[in-house]
Amino acid sequence: MIFASDNWAGAHPAISENLAAHVHGYVSAYGTSELDRKVEERLSEIFERDVAVFFVGTGTAANALALASTNRAGGIAFCHREAHVNVDECGAPEFFSHGARLCPVDGARGKMDAARLEAEIRRFPPDVVHGGQPMAVTLTQATESGTVYSLAEIEAVASIAKSHKLPLHMDGARFANALVSLDTTPAEMTWKRGVDLLSFGGTKNGCWCAEALILFDPAKTHEMHFLRKRAAQLFSKSRFIAAQFDAYLKGDLWLDLARHANSMARRLAEGIAASAVSRLAWTPEANEVFVILKRDVAARLEEQGAVFYDWPAPQDLAASLAADEGLYRLVTSFATRADEVDQFIAAC
Repeated sequence: MIFASDNWAGAHPAISENLAAHVHGYVSAYGTSELDRKVEERLSEIFERDVAVFFVGTGTAANALALASTNRAGGIAFCHREAHVNVDECGAPEFFSHGARLCPVDGARGKMDAARLEAEIRRFPPDVVHGGQPMAVTLTQATESGTVYSLAEIEAVASIAKSHKLPLHMDGARFANALVSLDTTPAEMTWKRGVDLLSFGGTKNGCWCAEALILFDPAKTHEMHFLRKRAAQLFSKSRFIAAQFDAYLKGDLWLDLARHANSMARRLAEGIAASAVSRLAWTPEANEVFVILKRDVAARLEEQGAVFYDWPAPQDLAASLAADEGLYRLVTSFATRADEVDQFIAAC
């Protein structure tokens, strides 16, 4: 009953097999091979326009480089208070942008409130040197709370960013899970809504170690080549990242894997909601389920082999928790089996 993280899951066999198929022979290095170009062309097809693709090793690298590419003197990027870039990346965005700051924006269930975003940006007038200058907005899709921005919500955030001439970045570590949840297309969820840069994740959804930074305006790629190299993210044997994405995107495997993870989350949520000893903190929209349990129940479940994380409760939820209750996060993945979910529900 492993629900700690989709990072704990292994790799899908099709991806492993494609890696093995490319271990022999010689191909050109540093992203110049035919396989690299094939994946770039496939991503352009998926996003319905020419895109520039930069393979990197981690989602943190993709996010940090995306924000570094938008940096200005005294730069400030706006994100949700609970966003991964703000809470879980050890200052990497600030480090790679040489001192830019993150300004947290509040909003329910992991999503920036558009009105609050507008107010936060206005706190830094462009002609006042002391505060610094806004440089970007970044949103997480799906969010760290397991919720998903609707297309209208993405467009609302993008509209505010554009009104202040700020690029919009999307952290898509769980991009596929959000996409199938909305039942939309990659283009509709990104550049057609006003997204300029995307961290496109594969590692959480069946890849070994494959992330990509996608720029929707290829004319703005020159600086990124140097930023990636300086950040030690230009892999010499990038064909092995390309090989993962090649299998991941073939036949829409990536969407099938995400649909499975989301369906297991729904199954888990339905069982938790029906239990007498647990309740959902809110309705999951992707593959993360947040549940309220009495602490002794959580300890009993862990003794029976369940693995999940104790999670800090958002301020608006904390007040409603009893003294003996806690908030816990359970994450499903492409590898989660229905019998594991049912076993957990039975244990509850």
